Parts: sequence; structure tokens; C-alpha cells
Amino acid sequence: MSLNENRTEFTSKLSPAADTCVGVTILSVVLLSVLGNGLVLVICYRRRKKMVGSELLCVNLAVVDFLCCICFYPLSVMSSFHHAWLGGNVTCVYYGFGCFIFGLCSMFTITAISITRYLKTCYSLLYTVHSDGANIRIACCATWVVATVWSSLPLFGWGEYVPEPYGLSCTIAWRGYHTSAKDAFYVICTFAFFTLVPMLLIVVSQCQILYQVSSFTYSLSARGICNNLRQTEKRLSVMFFCISLGFVIAWAPYAVVSFLFIFHKEHRYMAPGGFVFPALFAKSSHVYNPLIYFYFNKTFQRELRCLLLSIYSKLGGNQVGVHIGAGHQAPFPIHIQLQERGCVQKRNFGLSQDRTHSKTKIKDKVVYASGCRPVYVCWGSTSKDPPITSNNKPANCPPVSI
Repeated sequence: MSLNENRTEFTSKLSPAADTCVGVTILSVVLLSVLGNGLVLVICYRRRKKMVGSELLCVNLAVVDFLCCICFYPLSVMSSFHHAWLGGNVTCVYYGFGCFIFGLCSMFTITAISITRYLKTCYSLLYTVHSDGANIRIACCATWVVATVWSSLPLFGWGEYVPEPYGLSCTIAWRGYHTSAKDAFYVICTFAFFTLVPMLLIVVSQCQILYQVSSFTYSLSARGICNNLRQTEKRLSVMFFCISLGFVIAWAPYAVVSFLFIFHKEHRYMAPGGFVFPALFAKSSHVYNPLIYFYFNKTFQRELRCLLLSIYSKLGGNQVGVHIGAGHQAPFPIHIQLQERGCVQKRNFGLSQDRTHSKTKIKDKVVYASGCRPVYVCWGSTSKDPPITSNNKPANCPPVSI
């Protein structure tokens, strides 16, 4: 290939406005994926001691989406704004090799999730025997090893990484089917065994899962039995079904376009713009998985609320503490402490209580702290001799006892 042909191949075939739209779209995918999958990884780390073996596959999928958007997609974004692929053949091989690894790893992981859920739903005994944490970790490592080995073959002459027809991304040379026997073997095996077969396994297993769960739920409903455990299992099955179906829908157009391109030697059979939309649609698969997790999984919802509350408290929110007295003669069996951040010194004004008319009624008390807003007493347990201060006082910012 001459230098002029190389430059032409790495030049965008789209208009400048279309290049900008492509760059903005991929940048949006990167930001949303990093935010969503980052939250998933943080939450999984917080509850790492409570995770079951099958949840490690979801962690593996989140790691794939997170790293792919950080390590490779920024290069495509910058190339879109530059209206040409940056770095030439070296970055093209880097981008194509990395994205192909992560794409295969995503497909293998979702296939493993589908098979695992199928065994748990339809063959629970077999699932119990083979679904321990060690086997799941082996499955996660196997997805990375197989994806890396198969993606490395073009580096040794079996296939090639070339720019896509619109010039702003790189992938497998699907037209290599016509160049040599080795390239034809690699392209056909990639499409058959690493695209078509995993998709069929995903679709068949998920359909079997939904059928089994629906049949069992219907039989219980017909007998008037309400099984909360089965409802939870049904909710999880729907969640994994949405993840698997979303992945298949996202990547199916790109697979079809690539398959059609295998049997045509020239670009004139398909406009460059025909590759843009399937490629962008496939990249959207990195975004919606966290949304599915947080929508269907109540554990993720609780952990997300706890995470946001902890971040808010560290950024400057008020802290509320509840202390229970030990003993029946404690003046206040229950103490509620309010502490505002940044307080150093406090002054008490107008602390009084009405002991004449009622033994259980306490007037409102307002505590003003230096540089802080007033803290109002809203609830407190009753006692004849309520204490004004707490026994446990921090050195810098003493809390208020109620």
C-alpha cells in the first residue's frame, strides 16, 4: 500500500458535521458508561463480602465496559473531531486489537451469565454443584484468555486490523475473506463461532429461563400460593434477560452489516454511512447495563442510597446519632445527637422545660453554634431529669443531646 493510499484510508469519509456528531455521540457514551459502570464497581466493592459467585460475572462485565470506554474510545472521539484517524496504522492496530478483545469478552461473559442462569433455573442441582466461587472465577479468567488469544491472531498474519469504511474506527478486515485462505478462515470462524453461536446460546437459554419461571409462577398462582422467594428469582431472571437481549439487539445490526461486507470486495455495495449507525448502536451496549442493574436489583438501589448519603455527609451534611442508655434508671433511655460540621464552639440560650404541668412534655430548645445554623430539638424520650449535654463529646464539635 502506497503512502497516498494509506492517507486516504485513514481519512474520514463523512462530512465534517457528521464527524462532529459521531464524536459527540461516542463522548456521551464514554461519560455515561464511566459514571454508570463506575458506580456498579464501587457498590460491588462495598458489598464484596456478601457477593455470591454468579455476581462476579456482572462485575467482569462492568470492568469490560469501564476499561473499554477509558482506554480506546477517547482515540475515536479525538479522531472524529480531527476528521481523520490519528496515529496511522499503529493506533489502528491498537484500537482494533483492544476493542476486539473487549467485545469478545463482553459476549463470552453474557453467554456465561445466560448459561449460569439457565442451570440455576432448570437444573438447580447441577448449578449447586458447579457454581461455587472458584468455578466462576475460572470462567471469568477463561473469557479474557480466549478473547486475547483469538484477537492476537491478526498480529501473526491470520487476518488484519484495518480502518472501517467511514474512516473513524478500526476493526477486523472483513474483506480479508477474499485475500488469502488464512484470512478467510479467520473471518469465517470469527463470525460463526465467536458471534453467531454465542448469540444463539444467549437467546435460547434466556427464552428457556423465561418459560420455566413463567410456568412455575403460573402454577403457584393457580393454587393461590404466594412465594416471595420465587418473585425475587423472577425479578432477577427478567433483569438478566434484559441485559442479554439488549446486548444481542445492540450488536446484531453491526454483525449483519459485517456479514454482508464479507462477500463484497468493493465499498460501492454499501455507503460508508451505512456502517456508522450500526457501530454507534453497538457502542451503546456499554451504557444501559448499569441502568438495568439499578432498576431491577433492590440491593443495588439500597447500596446506591447508602453511598450517596455517605458522600453527602462527608461533603458537609449534618450528622445524626442515636444512643440508647444502658439501664432502666437512665435519665434519658434514648438520646438523639445532632452535629453540624464545622462547629467549634456552642452557646446555649433559653434552655428550659415545663416540669409543673406535665412530666412528659419538654419545651423546644434551640442550640446556636458558632458559625452554624440553629439546631432545633424535634423529638426526645421523656424523663424527670433530662440531661442537657451528652456524656460522649467530641473534642472539636460537641453534639447536642436531646
